[in-house]
Amino acid sequence: MNAVDFSPLLRTAIGFDRFARLLDGARVQAESPAYPPYNIEVTGEDSYVLTMAVAGFGPDDLELVVREDTLFISGKAPQAEGEARRYVHRGIAGRAFERRFVLADHLVVQGARIENGLLHVALQRVVPEALKPRRIPIAHGGAAGSGAAAPSRPVAIEQASQAA
Repeated sequence: MNAVDFSPLLRTAIGFDRFARLLDGARVQAESPAYPPYNIEVTGEDSYVLTMAVAGFGPDDLELVVREDTLFISGKAPQAEGEARRYVHRGIAGRAFERRFVLADHLVVQGARIENGLLHVALQRVVPEALKPRRIPIAHGGAAGSGAAAPSRPVAIEQASQAA
């Protein structure tokens, strides 16, 4: 696969370094092998489950790390104990791997469990309160931000008319 050079597009852009990392990550993922296979399932409005087939790997053979906006899942091949085995056919892969998943903003890994040779990673979108949309009430007739209604005429004009 030929690498696409986006530097002419990004040289006049400011603050799009995350976009450049996403493009680079997509290129790396497109070149990486598809081992081990995985599913990404939507389980709710803001929740997901990543399921990865990791037959032959135990909890001690797997490592999950979240760094910046990327989830790294790696597995080191379990060491065979005893004498060397001879296979007629070997279809179950036992090699080490590393998969990377770029996480969307505010996506948090809730936990992971391994069951029947499948690794399940629960993900949840947790948007901070400060970033959630909020409705701003519109005051009727008064100054913005004050809870009390403002007088219909400015006070200075009212005082001047009383002195005359």
